[in-house]
Amino acid sequence: MRKNRGIASLSKGTKTVRSLKKKDSPQSLNRQEKVFKSLKLFATDVDGVLTDAGMYYGESGEEFKKFHTRDGMGIKLLQAQGLITAIITMENTKIVARRGKKLGIPEVFQGAKDKVAILRHLSDKYGIPFAQMAYIGDDVNDVEALKAVGYAAAPADCVEQVRQVVHYVCKKNGGEGAVREVIDKILAGKTPQ
Repeated sequence: MRKNRGIASLSKGTKTVRSLKKKDSPQSLNRQEKVFKSLKLFATDVDGVLTDAGMYYGESGEEFKKFHTRDGMGIKLLQAQGLITAIITMENTKIVARRGKKLGIPEVFQGAKDKVAILRHLSDKYGIPFAQMAYIGDDVNDVEALKAVGYAAAPADCVEQVRQVVHYVCKKNGGEGAVREVIDKILAGKTPQ
């Protein structure tokens, strides 16, 4: 066993598995607090994270997505603390653009095939190292981005490949307040006790 970013890791062939211990050690909690205090950017996937991963279609072909209001308020709370917020999704819809605009998210990337390249672009644009970024994702196309950032989280209903690489798995599912759950943890860690 070796330490990987302050979290217990086991090597299995070519893949590294990171997991949180049932009882976080003081060192692990101290590391987490330091990471939260240093975060400058919060990025999220959409389908399965900000939404319930359902694809809803109307009779005439219009598409619908359900977003959780508390996730939106959480994003506004991060922005009020000075964090840059971003959406990075493979989908390309007017709904996502509208949600991003409504929440005042300055960085909305749709049709994203390489999410790490987008994080690198944001790092260069704002001068923020990956270690000062948080990302929440739920599926295999998020794995590399989750492995790249300083703090990685996933909704409770994420796929197993994601569960193996994140620092935190939410108690809530995607579209049911998972993003707010992560944001509340981050904000609690940023404020002095």
